[in-house]
Amino acid sequence: MNQNLPGYVVMLDPRGGPISGAANWSSGFMPATFQGTVFRASGQPILNLDSASGLTPEMQRDLISTANALNAGHLAKHAGYSELQARIASYELAFQLQTSAPEALELSQESAATKERYGLNQPKPGHPLALGPAPFGRQCLIARRLVERGVRFVQIYHGGGHQQQNWDAHNGVEENLKIHCPEIDQPIAALLTDLEQRGLLNETLVIWGGEFGRQPVVQGNSGGRDHNPKGFTYFLAGAGVKGGTAYGETDELGHEAVVNRHHIRDLHATLLHLMGLDYRKLTFFYGGLDQKLTGVIEPEIIQGVLA
Repeated sequence: MNQNLPGYVVMLDPRGGPISGAANWSSGFMPATFQGTVFRASGQPILNLDSASGLTPEMQRDLISTANALNAGHLAKHAGYSELQARIASYELAFQLQTSAPEALELSQESAATKERYGLNQPKPGHPLALGPAPFGRQCLIARRLVERGVRFVQIYHGGGHQQQNWDAHNGVEENLKIHCPEIDQPIAALLTDLEQRGLLNETLVIWGGEFGRQPVVQGNSGGRDHNPKGFTYFLAGAGVKGGTAYGETDELGHEAVVNRHHIRDLHATLLHLMGLDYRKLTFFYGGLDQKLTGVIEPEIIQGVLA
């Protein structure tokens, strides 16, 4: 595990992030230090990373150490205040990031063939809302570099803003898929191939999915589709997953899961299992209760997707 990079990195679509924002990568009921760190999709990935003008590394080290000592003294009088603990950790991490982050995010070190595989040289399409594969490809390549360097969890959001800028497809599913599918196909294939060629796929779990699926019936007059939480698709690849397996089916209309139905808590339990964590033993005391990551109803590990 890399002590000089965040353990949880988030990258957002240049068109914007999910509507509910930072709640998606918060620490939940865990201490604040476990929340995600957002890397920007373009320009400087981490804002305000450079030290103030005139400060030497030694002066900056002394400044951060003094601030952390003052914060630690305050924390001793306010035990359990996780936000302050997170701030102390973030100051330390920011100091280390000044040297580690630029190297990890420097794609000029990658070969021309690698950049081509990820679609980084593809031009922007003609559609005003389409970006082409380059932005998402850049994020996938950064994700591989972060995983190589010991970052434990990388979360990439594709699609941002509202309506046709994301995958909602309320205003027309055909146009929606023509915008977004070409943006992700090549980068995802490159990432999986790259991980496998480097021997990283054996220990890296790749999860692809959205909030839910779409209805099989038309919404409105534009050929759109409404939300459908009763039947939707995820794909898993890598550590402990049975490759080439299609598990579960919806009905003939695609409206509701009917074969090998599972609640989302079963997926959570399966993901924890694949990461070597026992959901039955893993709890965190919060609000007077031993909170379980899979909820209070007993989940079922989805054996059919395990190698």
